[in-house]
Amino acid sequence: MDASSKDTQAQILQMTQFILNEARDKAEEIDTKALQEESIERLKIVNSMKEKIQQDYSRKLKQVDTQAAIARSTAINRSRLEKIKSRQEMLGHLSDDSEKELVKRLTDKGAQKKFITKLIVQGLLMLLEDKVEVRCRKCDEALVSECLGDAAKEYAQVIKDNTGAVKSCSLSLDKKTSLPPAPTGDQHGPSCLGGVVLACQEGSITIDNTIDSRLGLVMEQAKPTIRKYLFH
Repeated sequence: MDASSKDTQAQILQMTQFILNEARDKAEEIDTKALQEESIERLKIVNSMKEKIQQDYSRKLKQVDTQAAIARSTAINRSRLEKIKSRQEMLGHLSDDSEKELVKRLTDKGAQKKFITKLIVQGLLMLLEDKVEVRCRKCDEALVSECLGDAAKEYAQVIKDNTGAVKSCSLSLDKKTSLPPAPTGDQHGPSCLGGVVLACQEGSITIDNTIDSRLGLVMEQAKPTIRKYLFH
């Protein structure tokens, strides 16, 4: 092989070696870049998963807090309702006991007459009418009739003592309209413990002075005091 051929062969080898080195360097560069990109993508995925996990945790934690708040509120409301129910039951028992005691005290006819007379006079002082009808239970008609005269006299005396005026009132028993009967254990309709209802102006104006009405009024007015002593 002559010198020229040897030089050509050497150049070819040199070029081949250069190309291989370039190719190797390029391959390494590509591998390095691929590894970098893979690391970056892996980091992105990891960060994304971390963020998702944190969001899920925050959401579940919020759900737990909300459920705990709801449970706490429900328990408080239940406790309040039970307390209200207990208080209402106690007030109901107190009202029932008061009714029984009042009815017991009014078993005496003399006490009944004084009580009915006072109820009529109180009603008359609110109405200040010249003619008033008195309604009562059927079973009380005889007793109430006996009270009308005394009630009219007491009413006139109260007016005179407080104003100096002379004023009278014509009282009559309304037998067309009666109050409901006394309550019984198996009774489902309206009932009345006693007392009277005063009516005038053809029944367009009435004053409810039944025992039921007065007891309900007293219980309502006494609630603050009852709560103070029983529920403090």
